[in-house]
Amino acid sequence: MTGKTRPPHARRFSAWTTRRWLRVGVAGSLAVLAVLGVTGTWVLGRTATISDELVDVRSPALSTAFRLESALLNQETGIRGYGLTGTPEFLEPYQRGLTDQHTYAAQLTHLLDGDARALSDLETVQDTLSRWQERIARPVAASPPGAPSPLATERAAEAKAAFDTLRQAMSGQQERLRAERNRTRADLAATVRVRNWVFAAIAALIVLMAGLVFEGLRRGITRPLEQLGADARTVAGGDFGHPIESAGPADLRRLSGEIDFMRRQLVRELAFSEEARRRLDAQTAELQRSNAELEQFAYVASHDLQEPLRKVSSFTQLLQRRYGGQLDAKADQYIGIAVDGANRMQTLINDLLDFSRVGRVHHDPEKVDFDTVLERTLASLSVGIEEAGASITHDPLPALVADPTQIGMLWQNLIGNAVKFRRPDRAPEIRVTAAREGELWRFTVTDNGIGIAPEYAEKVFVIFQRLHTKDVYPGSGIGLAMCKKIVEFHGGTIAVDPEYRDGTRISFTLASDPPPAPSSSTIAEATRATPEPAP
Repeated sequence: MTGKTRPPHARRFSAWTTRRWLRVGVAGSLAVLAVLGVTGTWVLGRTATISDELVDVRSPALSTAFRLESALLNQETGIRGYGLTGTPEFLEPYQRGLTDQHTYAAQLTHLLDGDARALSDLETVQDTLSRWQERIARPVAASPPGAPSPLATERAAEAKAAFDTLRQAMSGQQERLRAERNRTRADLAATVRVRNWVFAAIAALIVLMAGLVFEGLRRGITRPLEQLGADARTVAGGDFGHPIESAGPADLRRLSGEIDFMRRQLVRELAFSEEARRRLDAQTAELQRSNAELEQFAYVASHDLQEPLRKVSSFTQLLQRRYGGQLDAKADQYIGIAVDGANRMQTLINDLLDFSRVGRVHHDPEKVDFDTVLERTLASLSVGIEEAGASITHDPLPALVADPTQIGMLWQNLIGNAVKFRRPDRAPEIRVTAAREGELWRFTVTDNGIGIAPEYAEKVFVIFQRLHTKDVYPGSGIGLAMCKKIVEFHGGTIAVDPEYRDGTRISFTLASDPPPAPSSSTIAEATRATPEPAP
């Protein structure tokens, strides 16, 4: 074997997907952050505990010990003055000192709760104080006022020795309280240093983790995605033979493989598309030839076919005028039928020509004032309107980009139908409205005529579909089909309102700027264009 065999753990890691790598990375990061958080919480808690002990216990205890000493000094001063002079005013400092003694002693007991050594010092001070009070203070205070107390003179040396012992006890207590406070301060300073180091280590670890995560994302995800994007852009640029390389986690490698499979499939499809494009070019050429033949047929229909039809119509009309009434009734009937058929055939051919020209011959879009076109249409239909006694009103109509000839044909068919399909017992009343609906304009033509049943709402727009015989209502059955073709050519829709029951209401929409009609040359160019493959 020429290649190196990958170790089992490497093969195992290579099967990990991006999601699994992210889960493992997030779990590891959270575990490290949890350890750091617990450590930081412990350090902060330790700092707060020592700080609280210093602020709430050690310093107040030392301060209270000094206040207790001051209270005892007040007692000693008052007793000594009263013993030497017998003046009752000297007992006031003594009484105040007693009150303060009990207060400060209770405070110290509360502050030093749990500290056996400090409580032992306080108990020593209280025992020494009790002996001094029992031997000196209370007996002297009980002496009658007004004269020096003989007991004070008698026990002066003992009083001095007893109070000196009390002073020593208080000094020892204060020294140990001061030492405890200093020790607590040192512990606080050491804990603060540890806290600072811990948080510095936490910050360093967070920065290191961020760097590791960033580098892992760059190597495992960003770099493979950049390589995949570069390969895809190369393929999109036309180099369909360029392979898509696989790198990164398993899911990214699968994605690269699927994109490469799509590239190979695209290469195969492009090979088939060349033949399809050649066939499409041939079909386009055939379509252009067919369109040319259709235009030639339209020319022939409009000229060559109508010439013999005009002759048939002219001679049958001559027969009708010259021999009408000279032959029998059957001959007159046959001649009338021939004249009517020739005229209807000529009308039908002209309507078919107009229908075929929609979108092919008349296509000169411009800004059209619909009011002007409607007024021109009403003028051309004025004879039929006057004969029917029709009343026609309309809203102010907009100016849109359209073909003026086709719009004129649209109005002529809609207004003409509204006048023609009227009720015999009432004069036609026709109303034309227009309203804006987003990017479209909706027009309605409403009349009070015979109406259209809902089941025929779609049928009336099919060419040659008639709801009445030609004897009742003349026509070729092309008018509404032509309206539908004109409206759809301008990017709109037309329909009969089935909810309207008092006649007929036809509504249609037109775009402000209709889509351009594709020509045969643009169709050929579009079919020859090769679609660019998606990256």
